Amino acid sequence: MSYTAPVKDMLFAMEHLAGIEHVAQIPGFEDAGLETAQAVLEECAKLCEGVVAPLNVPGDVNPSAWKDGKVTTTPGFADAFKQYAEGGWQGLQHPTDFGGQGLPKTIGAACIEMLNSANLSFALCPLLTDGAIEALLTAGSDALKTTYLEKLISGQWTGTMNLTEPQAGSDLALVRTKAEPQPDGTYKVFGTKIFITYGEHDMAENIVHLVLARVAGAPEGVKGISLFVVPKFLVNADGSLGARNDAHCVSIEHKMGIKASPTAVLQFGDHGGAIGYLVGEENRGLEYMFIMMNAARYAVGMQGIAVAERSYQHAVAYAKDRVQSRPVDGSVKASATIIHHPDVRRMLMTMRAYTEGCRAMASAAAAAYDAAHHHPDAEVRQANATFYEFMVPLVKGYSTEMSLEVTSLGVQVHGGMGFIEETGAAQYYRDAKILTIYEGTTAIQANDLVGRKTARDGGTSAKAIADQIAKTEAALRASGTADALALAQRLQAAREAYVQVVDFVAGQTKASPNAVFAGSVPYLMLTGNLVAGWQMGRALLVAQDKAAQGEDVQFMQAKVATARFYGDHILTKVPGQAESVLHGADAVMALPHEAF
Repeated sequence: MSYTAPVKDMLFAMEHLAGIEHVAQIPGFEDAGLETAQAVLEECAKLCEGVVAPLNVPGDVNPSAWKDGKVTTTPGFADAFKQYAEGGWQGLQHPTDFGGQGLPKTIGAACIEMLNSANLSFALCPLLTDGAIEALLTAGSDALKTTYLEKLISGQWTGTMNLTEPQAGSDLALVRTKAEPQPDGTYKVFGTKIFITYGEHDMAENIVHLVLARVAGAPEGVKGISLFVVPKFLVNADGSLGARNDAHCVSIEHKMGIKASPTAVLQFGDHGGAIGYLVGEENRGLEYMFIMMNAARYAVGMQGIAVAERSYQHAVAYAKDRVQSRPVDGSVKASATIIHHPDVRRMLMTMRAYTEGCRAMASAAAAAYDAAHHHPDAEVRQANATFYEFMVPLVKGYSTEMSLEVTSLGVQVHGGMGFIEETGAAQYYRDAKILTIYEGTTAIQANDLVGRKTARDGGTSAKAIADQIAKTEAALRASGTADALALAQRLQAAREAYVQVVDFVAGQTKASPNAVFAGSVPYLMLTGNLVAGWQMGRALLVAQDKAAQGEDVQFMQAKVATARFYGDHILTKVPGQAESVLHGADAVMALPHEAF
């Protein structure tokens, strides 16, 4: 099925919720206002709709293949990636000093969503490259930046992130890959890394692996891990490619979804040692890798929104075409298209509301990132940094869990045909599952929300968001319309339940850790639900005013209806989720291990 980028909704979120014109007042972003955003999004939509999206199903049917250490990607991928790179899309958000376009994340996030809606497997290659770029920008030496950044930002080379080993998944203290210092200042790297996205492929001239390894004599645990650049091909002094490095792909995984994306097992040092270059200082590798992981976690949240949008569009098209049964209200005397049936409408509205709510939340977070990194006022930077850091586990955790529900509904709308691969609905469901796992599972996002984002400051940051939500409730009540008053009521109930949970988490994490962490994922889900619902409340206020002024009335009325649905059908879950956090731990821990 064809894909149409939701440019209008993206621009609405960007203008009215993220405040793109405020972002454009930040030094360096003066030319990045709404007009620029619209032009960029429209160009990105052309590439994604016309070039990348048509490769989505072929990639699932004819995925990447490994033979004799080489990976051949799906036919068409290499050419599409060439067009992506030549269009400057890899460098959209990266500094002009190294050939990027220097645009804000507020614009870049929408382009990330489009690319992932078009083809999740394809989009993973640029996603990992973005992370490598961020890590080198933050911690790389001038020499490393000079050697690698321009080629990565241009898309001539791609990047990977190498954390996981057969015995070391989320627990990176167990990393065994070793790095041996050499007299010339380089290191020789030895070890095995698994689950390396685009660890080998045929779409770029070189692959720049960022690898976690342990230098001899380093402290045990995570404090003894360093980060290294280990390129597939060594780079000569003049920037040309040199000898093949001792880093080889020994296999790729056969997966449930994202089949066109090669997930590699990489072997370093089987033939004398892979040459690596230290990033930053020894034993600070995990700190640097978190730069990549934070960038990737936000992007994976965008993947959740993206696949939800694609699934929604697919389901709507089917519901408008599939004829089955007479409507219960008798509005059509013969069998009608299934979009006439109330439960199909409920499913489609659920898909739409979840997707728009998470898009709005992610857009607001992107604007906070831009202010946190570029605003001239230090206090403004700090306040936005705190807000953005709080939002990352929500964007990643809630949006990806949401995508599972939405893509499941997408299959359900199709009925029995949804279970048949040829309709395409099942691919989104299969692809979405990995999003709740990689770059930190939902439980890891929830642990982050509990420990670093709530308990550490006694709930101050969490309650500051509740204060902002209360202001939106007041504005909704002041508006006085039936839709605004209903959503204000839902928001208030959800916010009050959330504050109770924040107090519980902040007060009990040290004293009763099992009680808190038994409810950590429900806490994340209720918080993501509330914050997305808050953004929907803000959207409702704008949309009803615009509709009253006669501006794009049909679109604005749809925004109001979707926000109202979110309040009535999704936001209402928060108080129940709060009950499970506050009172459900005993049931979680009741059975002894032996009883399972």
